[in-house]
Amino acid sequence: MTAATVGPAAPSAGAAGLRRTVRRFLGNRLAVGALAVLGLILLVAAAAPVIAPYAPSQIDIANRLSGPTFAHWLGTDALGRDTLSRLMFAGRVSLGAASLAVAIAVVIGLPLGMVAGYLGGRLDWLLARAADVLMTFPALVLTVAIIAAVGPGLSTAMVSLGVVYSPRLFRIVRGATLGVRQETYVEASISIGTPGWLILRRHILPNILSPVLVQVSLLMAAALLTEVTISLLGLGALPPTASWGSMLGAAFGDIRSTPMLVAYPGMAIALVTLSFNLIGDGLRDSFGRETRKGER
Repeated sequence: MTAATVGPAAPSAGAAGLRRTVRRFLGNRLAVGALAVLGLILLVAAAAPVIAPYAPSQIDIANRLSGPTFAHWLGTDALGRDTLSRLMFAGRVSLGAASLAVAIAVVIGLPLGMVAGYLGGRLDWLLARAADVLMTFPALVLTVAIIAAVGPGLSTAMVSLGVVYSPRLFRIVRGATLGVRQETYVEASISIGTPGWLILRRHILPNILSPVLVQVSLLMAAALLTEVTISLLGLGALPPTASWGSMLGAAFGDIRSTPMLVAYPGMAIALVTLSFNLIGDGLRDSFGRETRKGER
């Protein structure tokens, strides 16, 4: 047997630990309810091409700015487009854009945070200072600045947002890695010559997943709100693409005559954002040490 395969195993939750975590999460009614609401919204958004009564850009001039009718359950906008259909398709765009931004943040922040926390030294100092510099700028301001330099568009906006969010995830991962790095089983693995990449994969990563998952859920909520703001400013989703932010922006001009055009996407944004935050709180309590101590 080689040194890479010999050595103490990291204490992991395993199947029993996973079951305890799931049981604690299921005991949080708010988190479970939020997960159910989010799952329903995701299902509707994914099935929009099948269940939406109209195409998102289909125009019915004769019924523009109409209230709820049998033909248009939530009414129509200023161009006569069906509001319900656009809400469904806009959910695909907004949630997909937020997922893209968070995925980019994870791809950048997770490995860099693990490497910095594990190796330390000059590399850790340089990466930490770079993250500090990026975090001095508000996320929205820095994202808009990047968009101004590169050009508008939803993909550009979300890639920029992912880069801006990566230092936040980097700091979480680095701090968690520093804590795990001091554990005896990691020191023992290093002493017997286990390669660093194997230690990161087998010992570090499984033991920092809890704060990473919590941070990802919170970043999803923040990314969605930022996408809405950017699209509202006309720098994200461009016509005729429907997103919840662009629907809000288009509805402001008719807010006095048809205020529900603003209310519908606003309620969708609020529900999804609240759901992500409640799920994050539930995950934090399920993984948290204080919860485990209370159960003993």
